[in-house]
Amino acid sequence: MSVLTEKEELNQKPEELQEQMPEGAGGAGQGFFRDLSDVMRGRERDFTSGSITRAVILLSIPMVLEMVMESIFAVVDIFFVARLGAEAVATVGITEAMITVIYALAMGLAIATTALVARRTGEKKPEEASKTAAQAILVGILLSLPISVLGLFYAPQLLGLMGASDTIVGEMSSYTTILLAGNVIIMLLFVINAVFRGAGDAGMAMKVLIFANLMNIVLDPLLIFGIGPFPEMGIAGAAWATTIGRGLGVAYQFWLLSGRSKRIGLTWVNLIPDFTLIRKILRITVGGVGQYMIAMLSWVVLMRFMAEFGSEVLAGYTIAIRVVMFTLLPAWGISNAAATLVGQNLGAQQPDRAGRSVWITSGINTFFMILVGITFFFQASPIIELFTQEAAVVAAGATCLRIICFGYIFYGVGMVMSQSFNGAGDTYTPTVLNFVCFWLIEIPLAYALAFTFGMNEAGVFYSIVIAESLLGLFGVILFKRGRWKERVV
Repeated sequence: MSVLTEKEELNQKPEELQEQMPEGAGGAGQGFFRDLSDVMRGRERDFTSGSITRAVILLSIPMVLEMVMESIFAVVDIFFVARLGAEAVATVGITEAMITVIYALAMGLAIATTALVARRTGEKKPEEASKTAAQAILVGILLSLPISVLGLFYAPQLLGLMGASDTIVGEMSSYTTILLAGNVIIMLLFVINAVFRGAGDAGMAMKVLIFANLMNIVLDPLLIFGIGPFPEMGIAGAAWATTIGRGLGVAYQFWLLSGRSKRIGLTWVNLIPDFTLIRKILRITVGGVGQYMIAMLSWVVLMRFMAEFGSEVLAGYTIAIRVVMFTLLPAWGISNAAATLVGQNLGAQQPDRAGRSVWITSGINTFFMILVGITFFFQASPIIELFTQEAAVVAAGATCLRIICFGYIFYGVGMVMSQSFNGAGDTYTPTVLNFVCFWLIEIPLAYALAFTFGMNEAGVFYSIVIAESLLGLFGVILFKRGRWKERVV
């Protein structure tokens, strides 16, 4: 009987046992970067076995980059449009407020898509995962049609309802018309990237947004200012650049789904409407949309409260919240990894592994948020001074950052818990949590602390910390009950 070498024995062990065996420092590092390279390139990988920590990190990195890429669209548009004057910037701002509804619909549908595709992927049913992807795309197209009609025929009236000036309504409504009429591009970009994330192909989703952003960055100056052979289109050029850039990203997504992705693909047969599956997608989508609408509207109410304390305080709060939201993007990317791992491991009949994935992801996210919170506490004023030198604005913004950062340890956990419920297909629980924490606790508390107890803007800041902390705490309690493990999708 032949004697196997140590290397040959290792090669005969299952993947999970191999990952648990000790490696040298160099070998471990090389193995991680090899795996990361595979994920970035979209190579097939099974996240239902092996090291959970490594799976979380491998999924998180491209998902974090994806979130950053999504935020760049708005930053690039504002950068170039600002050269057209205040009215043009205001047009972008008002239109973005209207597009918030589209984002809520797209994010809700993306949650449903990720949950269902991840579950079918974990069950090792690629054909059903592909069919789910196709039906989600159909739902996205159907949801976008009414908004396209409104944008195409009623953009000036919508701007008027939003309080836009006569100049914006009369001369700049083309920007709103183009973006609203082409909202199907936004919808599909979100939904198809959710398909890739659910299938564990986060690298593909990231590459799509990098490509779309590069196209937008190139087209913005060309179409806005008429460089070279391109016509000078002004603010309409910004809308066309964004729509074309995102549209090319969607075209790239369909190209990947046509056979380039090893995990998931589209066929004409899968595009035949399956109304049972469509109802399931819509049922989960409703909860996802509710989550985002509840959270977004609560921020609008807080903004109204802040307006009572003067323009300097409002400006400081606005800058601070923008800084906070930007730094939350990596945390959202990490949280998205939990959604994928929960869905896939539930599909693979491994609920305990799904639970461990969530706790490990929470630990990583909390560590990141603590680092950010410490930075905000000690560097609040210099951070706000990057945006303005007005002393009153800096003071208000710095106070906001210092107070809000006290809740960062809970924010990281809360985001992971919400996305974990979503990954299990349970959008009802985080919707209820958002309603309780933001509408029954945060808003009344903000009013009481700010106006009744005379804490002014600091009262609003503390209400945010308390509500977000309770969201994380309640999320942990409900997650530990384990009912999400029994969710059938």
